[in-house]
Amino acid sequence: MDQPHIVDIADAASFASLPPCVDPRFDHRTCDHWEDADRGSKAARPSWLTPGQAPLRPSGRPSLAGNPFAPAPRTMDDNPFLTAEEDDSTEAFEAAVVNPFAPLTSRPRPLREGVPRKLALLDRGRGVFGSYAKVLLLDGTPVAYCQFGPLSAYPRAGRLRDLYPMLPDSPLPAVITCVATTSDARRMGYGRVLVADVCRDLGQRGFSAVEAYPDLILPEDESSAGSPIFWHACGFLTAVDDERFPVMRRELD
Repeated sequence: MDQPHIVDIADAASFASLPPCVDPRFDHRTCDHWEDADRGSKAARPSWLTPGQAPLRPSGRPSLAGNPFAPAPRTMDDNPFLTAEEDDSTEAFEAAVVNPFAPLTSRPRPLREGVPRKLALLDRGRGVFGSYAKVLLLDGTPVAYCQFGPLSAYPRAGRLRDLYPMLPDSPLPAVITCVATTSDARRMGYGRVLVADVCRDLGQRGFSAVEAYPDLILPEDESSAGSPIFWHACGFLTAVDDERFPVMRRELD
């Protein structure tokens, strides 16, 4: 059996290795379902693969642009506790790096210009969190994909989690928002191998737990977050048992 090779999505070459969705109506390369809680979509949008064809930053809130009665937008200077993870603008990223009480460091800047919108979204954590996605290759062929990151990077996950106040809110978990395998690689364990690598990585990044949020109403090929059976096989427990949106949780070593 060929040894699987896992790569982080960190540049245009690795982004090009994202495997296709089984259902051609959807596309990992243009999906912003989890990043935009109000208008996000999993749909295949070929035009979005052309750099600069869509705005970079999604939002879970309506835009205040053009509203003369709206307060002026906040900046990093307004809140000394705001981090780059909470504001992914270029100015915020640069400001967050400057700390007069810490040794000077040089952090790589996120990819923002001249790349597809989804790649820019996946690269927002560069220099702060790290990669937001991984692909598993088998003999050079991509067979599985996983998207993950801090809860703050995925407003739809945060909104869903708000439905269950019994979940622990400190420390907040990392989340796995999407896991998928190609049709030829189904039921062969590659998704579990990839999730195991993601969990090891998240533990090394300082997270104590990770959660996933399956949608039990959707058919398998339309769901981005797997099934409880899959997550149980990956070492997750059912933290909240719900008929549509159960919460799967795994404590990390």
